[in-house]
Amino acid sequence: MDTQFKPSAEASGSQALKLLRTKMKDGTLKDVIRDWKWILSFTRGRWPRIALYTLLGILSSCLGLITGITGKYLIDCIVTLDKARLPLLAVLTVITGAASVAIGSATARYSARLNITMRNDVQAHVFSNLLHARWLELRRFPTGELLSRFSTDVQTVSGCAVNWLSSVITQVFTVLASLCVVLYYDPVMALIAFASTPVLILTSRRLLRRQRSFNMQLRQVSGGMSAFEAETFRNIDTLKSFGVEDDTIAKLGTWQKQYRDVALEHNAFTIKTNILLTALGTAVQYLALGYCLWQLWSGKILIGTMVLFLQQRSTLSSAFSSLISLIPSALSGSVAAERIRELTELEKEESCGTKASVHGSCALELDKVSASYEDGRQVLREVSLRADRGRIAALVGPSGEGKSTLIRLILGLISPDSGTACLTDEAGSRLPLGADTRHLFAYVPQGNTVLAGTIAENLRLVNHEATEEQLVQALKDACAWEFVSALPQGIHSPIGEGGKGFSEGQAQRIAIARALVRNAPVLLLDEVTSALDLETERQVLQNLMSRGLTCLVATHRPSVLSLCSRVYKVSDGSLSQLDADQIQALIQFEK
Repeated sequence: MDTQFKPSAEASGSQALKLLRTKMKDGTLKDVIRDWKWILSFTRGRWPRIALYTLLGILSSCLGLITGITGKYLIDCIVTLDKARLPLLAVLTVITGAASVAIGSATARYSARLNITMRNDVQAHVFSNLLHARWLELRRFPTGELLSRFSTDVQTVSGCAVNWLSSVITQVFTVLASLCVVLYYDPVMALIAFASTPVLILTSRRLLRRQRSFNMQLRQVSGGMSAFEAETFRNIDTLKSFGVEDDTIAKLGTWQKQYRDVALEHNAFTIKTNILLTALGTAVQYLALGYCLWQLWSGKILIGTMVLFLQQRSTLSSAFSSLISLIPSALSGSVAAERIRELTELEKEESCGTKASVHGSCALELDKVSASYEDGRQVLREVSLRADRGRIAALVGPSGEGKSTLIRLILGLISPDSGTACLTDEAGSRLPLGADTRHLFAYVPQGNTVLAGTIAENLRLVNHEATEEQLVQALKDACAWEFVSALPQGIHSPIGEGGKGFSEGQAQRIAIARALVRNAPVLLLDEVTSALDLETERQVLQNLMSRGLTCLVATHRPSVLSLCSRVYKVSDGSLSQLDADQIQALIQFEK
C-alpha cells in the first residue's frame, strides 16, 4: 500500500484548529441559521408526526395547568371547610393526575419511535453520501473521526430535528398559558415571575458565542481522540511488536489532557453561568414568596391561591429557562450539522448512474496515462499498460513506487489527468475506466481484508446469489478448500474480527475466493500472495488462468513471472515493460 498519501495526525489537528479560528471570526448567527435550515430539511414529509408529538407536549402542559388550578380550589375548599365541592375536586385531581401519567407515557413512546426513525434516516443519508464520495475526499478524514461524526453528531442532529422546534413551541405555549393564569389572578405576580428576563436577554448573545466555541472545541478534540483510539486498537499487534506500549499510553495522555483542558474550561463557564442564573432565580423566588405572604397577610388571597401563584411562578421560570437552554441545544445542533454537512458535501464520484455492460472477457489497456493527487503532485507519468484477455500481466517493483496507485486508477478511485484508460470486450466495445466500470473488476487488496462473520457470508458479500457449489469451487481455485473443508462447520465456520482464527495466508486465500465469487471478467491482485508459499502461489495463479480471467498482479516476488504474458516494472510513478531476458534475470536473482 502506498503510505505517502496518509494524512498525519498533526496535519489533521492543525486543520481543525484553523477551522476553529476561522469559525470563531465568522458571524455566529448566520452560521447557525444556515446549519438549521439543513437540519430542518430532514423533517420534510414528517410534519404531521412532529405536529402530533408537539400536540402531545401541549396537552401535557394543559394537564399541568388544570392540575394546578384544581389543586388551588381543593386547598381553598379544605381551608374554608367547603364540603360541597370537595368530592368533585378530589375526583378531578385524581383524573388529571392519571391523564398526565398516560399522556407522559404515550409521549415518551412516540418520541422514541420518532427519534429512532429520524436517526436511521439521517445515518442512511450520511452513509450513502460517504460511500459515493470520491476516494481522495474521504482520505482527508481519519477513520475514528468519521465514526465520531457518524454516531455522535448524527445522534445530535436527528434529536434536534425531532425535538428542538417541538420543544420551542411547547415551552412558548407553557409560558403563555401560565402567564395568562397568573395575570387572571394577579398581574403584579406576572411581572415578578419575569423579573429576571432582561438580564437573561442581555447575556444571551455572549452565551451564544461562547457556547458555540466550546461545542466546536469539544467535538474536534473528541473526534481526534476517537481517531487515535481506533487506529491504536486496529494496530495493537504492531504496537506491541515494536514495544511502544508506554509511548502509546503517553500519547493517549496527551489527548486526554487536551480534552480535560477544554472540558474543564467549558465546565467553569457553565458553573459561572449557572451561578448567575441560580442567583437570579432565587432572588425572584424570594420576591414572589414575599409578595404572596404579604397578600395572604392582607387577606387578599387564600392559601390555595398562594400555592397556585408559587407553582405557576415556578412553571413560568422553568419554562422560560428551558427556552433559554434551547440556545445551547441549538448551538450544539449547529456544530454537529456543520460537521456532518462537511461529509455530505464531499465531491461525488463522476458516474452516469448505470453500470457498464460487456460482452465476454475484457482486455485492460492504459495509454500514456498521467495522474495527480489533490496536492497537484504527479504520481503517474505517461503510463502505458496492457493486460490481454484471459492472460496474466504483472506489476513488479519495490513498495511505494506506485503499484497500488495504478490499481486505484484502474478501479476509478482516482481519475487520469491525461491519456486513455479503458476496457475492451470481445465485441470491440471500449469502455473508459471509472466508477461505472468498477463492477467489472474483482479486487483483492493487500493485507487481511476478511470480515467478521462466516466464511460463506464473506464470500457472498460480493454475490448474494452465489450457490454453495460456486462457493466451494471458488475456495478450491483459491487453494483454500483443503483447510476450509477440515473445519467442523465447513464454509459456515465463523471468522473473528480481522480474520481472527485464521493465519494470514488462509485469510488471503479466502479473500481471493471471494473475488472469484464476484464472477467479474478482470481480476486485480495487489500483493495478495505475499503470505503464500511459492508452490501455493503458483497453483493459485494457474487456477485463475484456467478460469479464463484477465488478471493483473501487483507483486514484488518474481517467482510467478514465468506465468505472465506481460511484465511491467513500476519505478517512481513510471512504467516500463520488461523483455524476456529481464524477466529471466529477475527470476534467477530471486533463486
